[in-house]
Amino acid sequence: MTTLVVSDLHLGALTGSDVLRRPAARERLVERVAGVDRLVLLGDVLELRHGPARDALDAARPVLAELAEALAPGARIVITPGNHDHGLIAPWLAARGRRGVPPPLGLAESVAPRRASPLAAALERAVGPVPLVLSYPGVWLRDDVWATHGHYLDVHATLPTFERLAAGVMARLVGAIPEPDAVPDDYEAVLAPIYAWIDAVAERAAPGRAAAGSGSAVQAYRMLSGGGRRPMAARALASLFPLAVLGVNRLGLGPVSADLRGPELRRSALRGMGEAVTRLGVTARHVIFGHSHRMGPLPPDDAGEWRVPAGPLLHNGGSWMFETHFLHGPDPRASPYWPGGIVALDGDGPPRIERLLDGIAAADLRGSE
Repeated sequence: MTTLVVSDLHLGALTGSDVLRRPAARERLVERVAGVDRLVLLGDVLELRHGPARDALDAARPVLAELAEALAPGARIVITPGNHDHGLIAPWLAARGRRGVPPPLGLAESVAPRRASPLAAALERAVGPVPLVLSYPGVWLRDDVWATHGHYLDVHATLPTFERLAAGVMARLVGAIPEPDAVPDDYEAVLAPIYAWIDAVAERAAPGRAAAGSGSAVQAYRMLSGGGRRPMAARALASLFPLAVLGVNRLGLGPVSADLRGPELRRSALRGMGEAVTRLGVTARHVIFGHSHRMGPLPPDDAGEWRVPAGPLLHNGGSWMFETHFLHGPDPRASPYWPGGIVALDGDGPPRIERLLDGIAAADLRGSE
């Protein structure tokens, strides 16, 4: 069986940075999907944080229909929801406990779209006759390969993002993630209320306008890591940033770090993912995740950073978002944040990363972000 894992499409982003709206990118992915037996969409398929879900669905339907049509006869699609499209699975998660205490949420709960949510049912209709199933919080692709979006890493990451700080607050309210024997329900108790609030704000956004705060993390990163091109007010605020981080840590909402350089972005995600995998007791040789938008391991990377101590090797196919704040240097296509990565899985071999958009010019991918 040939499996392709594609993460972080963010279809319907109001910034226009979701590259599958552009013919050059969509053609490359459709061409690669042709004849594949299983397509795994590893979270953040829809961008539900920029506005009402109907807008994201309108953007996603033609893309998903085209991908489904290209698959091999008898192929199927698996969607593993992430933090930006948690609404695909949230109604099912809530319904599990309405008639009594449910059994613990497993590592790969298979859910029919019509049982999961109206949103998931709409995606099922979009892909036509191709079977679609949701698997949450992850999916076993082989006995030795587990895949998940990766949003649970936010609980353990050291970057002071909104979700990391909100998770720190929630953990104080509902309890910290157990160590070492955590279950997915522990992570959902901390994270799901945050997602529900963000999605509720987005659903009520004015037409054509991104929901308040939907781009706060990107805006903060641009301001604080502007490489000397920041206005005086932004530089002053950046100088106070370490003090703010110190305050957050003293309040017990961390630990977080004031280091926003590229290496720390990578290491924070890898440490967070490794911690989540360890606490969940994932018994796999390979774990595929997305969420961080950072592809790897790539040839220049230190492979040891991608190895969970006494555990699996981590793999990340990156995203399908053109994010200018991550694309630096004379050739942005060399960046590990360049869009268009996938993870391919064939037979018994290890997962391998493929970069489908390396030959496409930035002008053919750039949005309006």
